[in-house]
Amino acid sequence: MPHKLDESLLISLPPFSKLERSQIREILDQSAARRYEADQSVFSEGDTADRFFMLLDGYIRVIRLTPEGEQVISLHIPSGQLFGIAKAIGRESYPATAMTAAESIVLSWPTRLWDDFLGKYDGFATETYKTVGARVGEMNNRIMEMATLHVEQRVANALLRLINQTGRKIDGGIEIDFPITRQNISEMTGTTLHTVSRLLSAWQKQGIVESQRKRIMVRDAHRLVELSQAGH
Repeated sequence: MPHKLDESLLISLPPFSKLERSQIREILDQSAARRYEADQSVFSEGDTADRFFMLLDGYIRVIRLTPEGEQVISLHIPSGQLFGIAKAIGRESYPATAMTAAESIVLSWPTRLWDDFLGKYDGFATETYKTVGARVGEMNNRIMEMATLHVEQRVANALLRLINQTGRKIDGGIEIDFPITRQNISEMTGTTLHTVSRLLSAWQKQGIVESQRKRIMVRDAHRLVELSQAGH
């Protein structure tokens, strides 16, 4: 990683968008930058929350373990967002594991600077708590889906959420912009790998999705929306 990161990296990102370049320089000078390969852990559930993080490039999967030891993917975080902000929810340890979904570049700061940032930098607090609120809302929606929707609807909703957050338009459809496996989708939707494979194979035959190794493209988003709402 280059030693001196440019202020323009942060200037358009919500927590820092109201700041002077000199303030952004201060923030960057206190950060550590690191590049992660895909499928690498940034921190693990239960670790002491001694740093907080900003994803500059890439995607993060937020993973929780159930009491039975099963892995559940509770969120995907796109670039330009803070994560590992345990302090914002009054936690001293990380409530989940952060795993890279693709090669990623991450900035981090010691947690002891958190209160400084809140007090000193205009917009940092309000934008951070907006992010927390949005994630809590998304996780509540996911819990409702698990409780009330059929498997087919849950998988359709998961794919729609991913193309809304991270979709990239390509010829013939919208591709999820990072590697994703059928196992990942099963962990997002509380279902089995076998069920996800069966659904994606059926949808591929119908021309709704195209699923290759670690790549998923939605060819017919309108049909996927219908499947996500179908009451059967």
